Amino acid sequence: MNDLPRDPDREPDEPERDKDPDQMGSAQNPMAAMFAMDPSQLGAVFQHLGRMLASGDSGPVNWDFARDMARQTVSAAGDASVSDTEKRAVADAVQLADHWLDGVTTIPSGVKAATAWSRAEWVEETLPVWRALVEPVAGRVVATMDEMVPTEMRQMAGPLLGVIRQMGGAMFGGQVGQAIGELAGEVVGSTDIGLPLGPSGTAALLPANVTAFGAGLGIPDDQIRLYLALREAAHHRLFSHVPWLRAHLQGAVEAYSRGIRVDTSRLEEAVGHLDPSDPAALQEALSGGLFEIEQTPAQAVALTRLETTLALVEGWVDEVVSAAAEPHLPSGIALRETVRRRRAAGGPAEQTFATLVGLELRPRRLREAAALWHVLGTERGMDSRDSVWGHPDLMPTADDLDDPADYVRRVGAEFTLPELGDGAEAPGDDEPQS
Repeated sequence: MNDLPRDPDREPDEPERDKDPDQMGSAQNPMAAMFAMDPSQLGAVFQHLGRMLASGDSGPVNWDFARDMARQTVSAAGDASVSDTEKRAVADAVQLADHWLDGVTTIPSGVKAATAWSRAEWVEETLPVWRALVEPVAGRVVATMDEMVPTEMRQMAGPLLGVIRQMGGAMFGGQVGQAIGELAGEVVGSTDIGLPLGPSGTAALLPANVTAFGAGLGIPDDQIRLYLALREAAHHRLFSHVPWLRAHLQGAVEAYSRGIRVDTSRLEEAVGHLDPSDPAALQEALSGGLFEIEQTPAQAVALTRLETTLALVEGWVDEVVSAAAEPHLPSGIALRETVRRRRAAGGPAEQTFATLVGLELRPRRLREAAALWHVLGTERGMDSRDSVWGHPDLMPTADDLDDPADYVRRVGAEFTLPELGDGAEAPGDDEPQS
């Protein structure tokens, strides 16, 4: 017979719960706590999530909800419709900019159409590319949420696991949508982050953001619009006539995503403290950043590769735009420096997006890349400079950015420079070195 004194606060046959971590409260296992809720409480939680889950999207991101969140964010910040006058001004600026670029690069125009977008239109036009960028990351996050459910709970939960996956997709969709909506308030065109976000061949500027960009610079609006049109048109030349470039950048993002490890501590805390009686609780959690990404060594390598290519793209654009602007825009030098600083620092929304996906789409070595393209053009000529884009094996590496003169010597001594065609595939499937 056991003569040990009984805990007066414990029922006679109550098991000692503190010996079973899986049965403890939300501080130890938020998913277990969620399933242990009173049915009426659980129903209240899902009622508050109903709008997010309404689409039935079972993917890693609820893109309907992401679109709604982005549009709401844009609307809350203010978003005027684009007038016909603004559309004509942008179209004229792009046409003139493309003409100026003809004299400073052998890569032909990639612009098929030019237009002006509102912030909401930018959201709609760029969502397909965001989907390709974000879903590999989101897939890892949702998989992590699945892993948080204890094995015994999986057998008991049944269909509720599908609801949890939907909840994860909705939560990630809400955060992605908010970040995209904030970015829409900062970007000036469709190529701001160094990747072509809009439809192929469509050059677009956002008049409201162009005006905000120029505020306080003391530079005439038409010069600012022309300079930004030059950058937009130059990006389109590269992405239209360098066939491997788009796939290479996307591949670098995917390689980065494959190595993702998610820090679940904040996610566990948020799920464990969901308040069924507070409809605003989830929105507050979203705005606080639920998903923290831990960078791995493999990701560091992929990030270096991505940043090098982004720097080479931005450096080439910087160089040819500067050459095109010099005879025509008195403020070209000042605008060049403004853009360089803006791209190097990134805006608040860009930093928010970097926190969300653990990925900064910034060309950290833009100045070194621009210097390399300048030396190559000066020493070997415009044709040789632009022909480097003809094959990924010819592209400068991160080490080449440290010693442009050595790279220029090797280009002349070792490389046979192909001519760029009108979008024909480059020979071979090799990727650029990093």
